Amino acid sequence: MGRSFRWLLASSWTSNIGDGVALAAGPLLVASQTDSAFLVALAAMLQRLPWLLFGLWAGVLADRLDRRRVVIVANLLRALVVTLLVGIIATGHVNIVLVLAAMLLMGVAEVFADTTSQTLLPMVVDKADLGIGNARLQAGFLTANQLAGPPLGAFLFAAGMAWPFLVQVLTAVLAVVLVARVTLPAVPRAKGRSHVRQDVAEGLRWIWSNRPVRTLALVILVFNVTWAAPWAILVVYSLDHLDMGPVGFGLLTTASAVGGLLGTFVYGRLERRFSLATLMKVCLSLEVLFHLSLALATTGWVALVTLFVFGAYAFVWGTVSNTVRHRAVPTRFQGRVASVYMMCVFGGIVVGNALGGLIAERWGLTAPMWFAFVGAGVTLVLVWRQLANIAHTEAD
Repeated sequence: MGRSFRWLLASSWTSNIGDGVALAAGPLLVASQTDSAFLVALAAMLQRLPWLLFGLWAGVLADRLDRRRVVIVANLLRALVVTLLVGIIATGHVNIVLVLAAMLLMGVAEVFADTTSQTLLPMVVDKADLGIGNARLQAGFLTANQLAGPPLGAFLFAAGMAWPFLVQVLTAVLAVVLVARVTLPAVPRAKGRSHVRQDVAEGLRWIWSNRPVRTLALVILVFNVTWAAPWAILVVYSLDHLDMGPVGFGLLTTASAVGGLLGTFVYGRLERRFSLATLMKVCLSLEVLFHLSLALATTGWVALVTLFVFGAYAFVWGTVSNTVRHRAVPTRFQGRVASVYMMCVFGGIVVGNALGGLIAERWGLTAPMWFAFVGAGVTLVLVWRQLANIAHTEAD
């Protein structure tokens, strides 16, 4: 698949190790500075809020500027923020206000780095290799970010509060060195200068006028709302409804990650045997059944099997949906479309989390699962006939 893809893959895996370490160390740092549940929740929100505030602007910059440089600069700025945080921790002047400020700044840098990173794969591999390329990137995310990184982050935090963040700095810098070796083709850009708002409007008009891309964005938005509603109360559901205990809850998330690894490793075989449209229909159908299974589950082992299956099809879906988008969107719009899709993801999660808590409070712990089952099922029925067209749309 080429030398540039190998450098990109190595950079992604390296970056995911640091992000996985921070996934555990970040909440531990927040919890060490406050007993307030509100401030703990605020820290998580501050890392997602920048996607809603700056997502569209990040997409414009990705389409205007040298994409490799945008990734490099954004990751170096993120590394700088974490370096300052390490210094503050080492000198003993850390407090919750500084931690929250660092979370917000890292979230802003992440928006620009991740939005632009998503545009690189279709620039360095052929369209026929996009599925395998996305699967290998997903495998790195699962292995480094979800499985290896968090335990390492917790261990390093126990050894010393600053150690996991120092590791995050080192991995971020190494990832920058690796992505700097990637060679990208020139991107055709519009002549003359335009205002950022004009570029944003142009990107939104293109998405709205392209029915397959528009419909896929709406599917991602709705399915993230329905997914996030039950996921928001999963810990309480596992403890109080299934009586699984803290270890059981940890096993649920582990089962999901292990299933995801299976999904990414068999993706190549699935793509060769089935059409993308078939894979999309199967994955979305399994998503509907996932919610039904959790709604009906009364024992922990049923939930474990359900989460394992969820991980397997969810990461197949992630690979398929990214591949479909990469094939359908012209290079000059990749940044803006990626930013809109990420806003759909995080916007859906924010809305779904809020709905899940409210529904569970009013109607019980399985009510969010029933809400998700009905919402996802109705959405799937409405878009079923369009999935074939979405799956095989090619960029002009």
